[in-house]
Amino acid sequence: MPIIEANNIKLAYDVRGEPDAEPVLLIAGLGLQLTSWPDAFCETLVEQGFRVIRFDNRDTGLSSRMEQYGKPNLHTAFFKSLFHMPLLGGYTLYDMARDAICLLDALGVARAHVVGASMGGMIAQLMAARYPERVITLTSIMSTSGRPGLPGPSFAANQAMFSRPANPRDPNSVIDHYVRLFQVIGSPAYPTPEPELRRRVRESVRRGASFSGTARQMMAVATTGDLVPQLRTIRLPALVIHGTHDPLVPIACGRDSARNIAGAVLHEVEGMGHDIPPQLEQDLARVIAGHCRREWPAEAQRA
Repeated sequence: MPIIEANNIKLAYDVRGEPDAEPVLLIAGLGLQLTSWPDAFCETLVEQGFRVIRFDNRDTGLSSRMEQYGKPNLHTAFFKSLFHMPLLGGYTLYDMARDAICLLDALGVARAHVVGASMGGMIAQLMAARYPERVITLTSIMSTSGRPGLPGPSFAANQAMFSRPANPRDPNSVIDHYVRLFQVIGSPAYPTPEPELRRRVRESVRRGASFSGTARQMMAVATTGDLVPQLRTIRLPALVIHGTHDPLVPIACGRDSARNIAGAVLHEVEGMGHDIPPQLEQDLARVIAGHCRREWPAEAQRA
């Protein structure tokens, strides 16, 4: 796995597709690695004529761990957020957006189609707002504007997100924990078969999962806050994809993102939760490829 220095940290990445094809940069979600973008999804984008770049965000996978910032107390942070008290984290999503821009610099990529999922969607939104000259199109998947007052996770999803493995030192216990989490937040109409889900989780845990890194990323989301003022500056072609049954980031959050980006197209997926299930990998990749070519999906709507 190649590793490159960008924004004074090391980022692990991979690239597939023809060198002269238009690049698509994929930005993963909270605690997830570049491998969370399924192979079939990536290969479909390549078949559609694009060069696909995936990378591990800081604090995930094989990229730099920001251990110098310690492990934040998320319960204290949640309490402070309820009373609108200031939150201090080691870094913000603005820093993570800069990571992505510096990765493009290091790879010699002047402009790219930017696709982000969940937290990665927020990072992609910030890239489009703050670095519009570097972004050809924006796709935000199962993400949010971060506007205060939007609905939060379901009780079950919230419990799953804040739960911990029975034995964090036992890899099998960690795998069981993540399987349960992804089953709770996954797509009810398109459940990932448990053997396949377990295989993916096992590979991810072995490659480099980090509870402290995920906690620091959660703080980055919390300290970044409301993105609406940034979204309202975006003048790029934008596609917002969101599942109707997302228990972690409810569809109202995706609708709010689309509503605050001028001319954004909203593509709602019936029965999809907070994942890219195997049954939808190729379809979603084709929708995104069409967006990159400015071909709007027939079932999409202007926000």
